[in-house]
Amino acid sequence: MRGRTDEQPALFHSFEVEDRIRADHPRRDVKRRADRILASLSAAFAKCYSRTGRPSVPPERLLKAQLLLALYSIRSERQLCERIDTDLLFRWFLDLQPSEEAFDHAVFSHNRKRLDDGGLARAFFDAVVAEAFAAGLCSEHFSVDGTLIESFASAKSFRPIPEEASEKTPGESGPSAGDSGPSPAAPPDGNGFKPSNPEVDFHGEKRTNGTHRSRTDPEAKLYRKGLGKEAKLSHMGHALNENRNGLIVGILATEASGTAERTAALEMVDELGSEHRRKPKTLGADEGYDGGEFYLELEKRSVEPHVPLVKAPRDPEGVACRKPKAGVEARQRMKARAGGDGYRLSQKCRKKIEEVFGWLKGVAGAGRSRLVGRWKLQQTLELAAAAYNLVRLRKLAPAR
Repeated sequence: MRGRTDEQPALFHSFEVEDRIRADHPRRDVKRRADRILASLSAAFAKCYSRTGRPSVPPERLLKAQLLLALYSIRSERQLCERIDTDLLFRWFLDLQPSEEAFDHAVFSHNRKRLDDGGLARAFFDAVVAEAFAAGLCSEHFSVDGTLIESFASAKSFRPIPEEASEKTPGESGPSAGDSGPSPAAPPDGNGFKPSNPEVDFHGEKRTNGTHRSRTDPEAKLYRKGLGKEAKLSHMGHALNENRNGLIVGILATEASGTAERTAALEMVDELGSEHRRKPKTLGADEGYDGGEFYLELEKRSVEPHVPLVKAPRDPEGVACRKPKAGVEARQRMKARAGGDGYRLSQKCRKKIEEVFGWLKGVAGAGRSRLVGRWKLQQTLELAAAAYNLVRLRKLAPAR
């Protein structure tokens, strides 16, 4: 018999949202674990909000919404709120009743600073990492690497720094994004249309980070990945992961520079010790981390570096050697370790961190920043890394 649509819609609907989500849905484990972690952070949430006034969107809901942003490769917070309004799965994940109004995307902007001041995104990421350590999923061997994250700003915003700004002392603050000098004259109107993004020709102009700055994102630096590559306004993201299961245990956003990777690696190793009472036994990295001073700093922390040498170390007693003797000797010790089985295994496991960056940039959308400000990028990376770990933990140690 042919079925027909009912032209008279029902006035009331009675159903359980829980019944509409299949029992083996992969997001059930993520939600169960995230809810348990967020419940343990309730005291930290309470410190960031006043006891009086109009109730806000629960911070637990905002953080879980950011997880959905990464898990489902959603391009913007505005599009996320549209999905929340129409998608029953999203409402179930956020504990939002079908009859409730979805919150506006501006809620994220209003609360982003509050979450950063209270360190709530970082606390959530650390709690996820702590669960991995408690489940015995992490080894004593770690790997570190960095990647370029394209800035939100366009190359056209990279303009010369005004003279009054360059003459300021280092202790003085620079100009704001709107005080970066006169903008070029816009082309004449055509049919009443005035273009807001005129053509800019950079051919023949020497542009450096010392003489130019982005008007849109002043913290972004013009940086290229290697010889022959295009220079782009970028930040740098760094990850520290353990070698057994490839879980992220440290995440950091810094400015793009040639020394940022080594500095960030030491900072993440120190944070691992202070936050989780864990000390790496070995630390694998690529040849970009080759440096005697870096090896010495790791050895001071009782960490054995496993890094390929770009060039063979020189003789510390040689006359032509201009580098400090201790750094040259550290590189010689690194060369001696390079022939061992531990080094080869560490370099093999180090490639797992490329999978981490592939997921963060390809799935979570962290290849280019959606926001202006490095502290906002740091918050985005922390929540994206937490989402990655939650997905991995579903297979490694299912929540109960």
